[in-house]
Amino acid sequence: MKSLLILIALFVFTLPGTAQLTTTKQCPPVSIYILKGTINNVGPNFTPGQIKLALPCFTSEVTEADSSKCGGLISYNDEDMYFYTGRDYIELREKFKGKMEFPLMGAARTSLFGWLGYPKIKDAKWEAFQTAYGILVLHFNAANKVNLIQFSTKGAESLKLCE
Repeated sequence: MKSLLILIALFVFTLPGTAQLTTTKQCPPVSIYILKGTINNVGPNFTPGQIKLALPCFTSEVTEADSSKCGGLISYNDEDMYFYTGRDYIELREKFKGKMEFPLMGAARTSLFGWLGYPKIKDAKWEAFQTAYGILVLHFNAANKVNLIQFSTKGAESLKLCE
C-alpha cells in the first residue's frame, strides 16, 4: 500500500515537469530549383502563410503593409534566405549553404551560359535571365563570381527589388 501511494505521488509530481518541455520546430533541408523558381516547392508568389507553413523555422517577419519598406519580408537568417512577399521575389545571399539544382552561388560569370543561356539584360554587376516562371537575377562580386541570387514570378519590366 505504501509503495502504491509513493508511486501515485511520484506520478502526480512529475507530470507537470514534463509538460514544460516543448519541441523545436525542425525545418526540412533547403533545396533550390532554379529552373522551377522554387525553394522546397515554395514559389516567390506564395502567401506569407504558405511560406511559413512549408518552412516553419523563419527568424523574423515584417508583415505586408503600406508602411513597410519593402512590402513584407520573411527572413531565414540561418540560411541567408529572404522572401519578399509584397514584391513576389526570393533572395539568396552569399552565405546560403542549401542544395541547389545548379551550383550558382560562387559560380564564375563565364560558366553560367551552360546552365542558363544568354542573359536577357546585362550590366557590369548583374545579369538577368528570362525563365519559364519569370526572371532570375544574378549579382557578381569584384571577382565576377555570383554572390546574390534573386528570382521572381514577375518579368524584368515589372520587378521591383528592395534596396
